[in-house]
Amino acid sequence: MTTRRETNLGILSAAAAAMSPGPAAAQELRPIELPVPRADFGRSLAQALKLRRSTREFAARPLPPQVLSELLWSAYGVNRPATADRTAPSWRHARETDIFAAMADGVWRYDPIAHRLLPQLAADVRAQTGAQDFVGGAPLDLVYVSNAEHLSGVPREEQHRVAAADTGFIGQNVYLYCASEGLACVFRASLDQERLARTLKLAEAQFITFAQTVGYPKA
Repeated sequence: MTTRRETNLGILSAAAAAMSPGPAAAQELRPIELPVPRADFGRSLAQALKLRRSTREFAARPLPPQVLSELLWSAYGVNRPATADRTAPSWRHARETDIFAAMADGVWRYDPIAHRLLPQLAADVRAQTGAQDFVGGAPLDLVYVSNAEHLSGVPREEQHRVAAADTGFIGQNVYLYCASEGLACVFRASLDQERLARTLKLAEAQFITFAQTVGYPKA
């Protein structure tokens, strides 16, 4: 008998295939293979909680691959490979959230199963990820996208409430990683979701919930 987790894994595989970038995007950008996260990194949880804060001034310095890898793994990576369970919970194991990473040279979608970034768009859209000026100059803007197909049978208002809660769990993981590694970070709701969804060429069932800017603090 197929378990709910096995069914969800099948859905995830199908969804990943369906959301793969088109030929044009694949020709312009290549997948980014992320380094394996270190077995032990950062400060203790108690120290990270003491240091957690929102910052709105960022240096332009890009994030090294190792930092980007550990940031994304902390956010929503697989911490139990046997079941593909994640570092953040999701309502009824729906796993409806995708993380898009907007950087100076393009936009990628994080693939937690393979722990890599898949090309989405060969354009710098950082300025579109929020209403504040700093979002266009920071090295990384995370855009959180939910898929209503993973929440089928749930009323639309309930879908957005569930998605917001699940995104919040991921966002807090990012905050704690940033506090642990001396990075600056801010979770944001002020953005034009519809415009950005068109720019990112999202499917009809996908909707943007929040964004989060990450980088080194401005000196």
